[in-house]
Amino acid sequence: MRVIFAGTPAVAVPALTAVAASRHELVAVVTRPDAPAGRGRGLSRSPVGEWADEHGVEVLTPARPRDPEFLDRLRELAPDCVPVVAYGALVPPAALEIPRYGWINLHFSLLPAWRGAAPVQHAVLHGDELTGASVFQLEQGLDTGPVYGTLTDEIRPTDTSGDLLERLADSGAGLLVAVLDAIADGTARAEPQPADGVSLAPKLSVDDARVRWADPAFAVDRRIRACTPAPGAWTTFRGERVKLGPVVPAPDGPELKPGELLVEKARVLAGTATVPVRLGEVRAAGKRAMSATDWARGVRVGAGEDLA
Repeated sequence: MRVIFAGTPAVAVPALTAVAASRHELVAVVTRPDAPAGRGRGLSRSPVGEWADEHGVEVLTPARPRDPEFLDRLRELAPDCVPVVAYGALVPPAALEIPRYGWINLHFSLLPAWRGAAPVQHAVLHGDELTGASVFQLEQGLDTGPVYGTLTDEIRPTDTSGDLLERLADSGAGLLVAVLDAIADGTARAEPQPADGVSLAPKLSVDDARVRWADPAFAVDRRIRACTPAPGAWTTFRGERVKLGPVVPAPDGPELKPGELLVEKARVLAGTATVPVRLGEVRAAGKRAMSATDWARGVRVGAGEDLA
């Protein structure tokens, strides 16, 4: 089949690479327009766009997928199917109707669970033990289309959202190609999503990433891992914001009030509603990330001081 790949961030590149290496003909990619990045705020190509440039593949960067110029070029390229991974823009009906087999989306959850922009983060945040990826037919609803295939993956006790997304991006690439093959062979079957089990996964905000020390230790642990690497879990110390890396519940620690700090020789503990947690990396504003023990030594944490 002739395919055009739609995607934007680095997490889409494994699938793009797999599609390019498959039996299908990659004729172009669609990605979000170049955007300001870095200290200089110069325009930067998306990771998908960079991959296409390096491999001599045409890059389409419509400001909006409903733009007439983009729709005309899509018709000229005449794709049979458009596989999508984290493209980042709403695809209008006029574009959905152009490929013979429509647009098929690789989504990082077991649909209908966690429809939306941040499925992996919400799976970690809410304590799921199992997640996965789904390939479904893109339609106007939010991740509501019929599903061609799924895979599952266990959420490990130390997984951050970044860790889990990286694994799913790699395994999901194979699933996406398998679905493309099945569509080409006429053996693909898309099953409607069940009405039960629907949950939504909106993008996590900076406020969502603030640690709630009055939560139990397992919830503090999950929130921090869910927000790593983005948007970055944070708390305040002496009124200043500090970012936190993953923590580890410490059931052997003493009873501490929520947020209360205790500096020991080899670890720094913070209280929660249940057992304390051992802090990992700490990054104060304008500073490099460092171990919690080095940070505590540098700021000279006093008795009874806390995180808030």
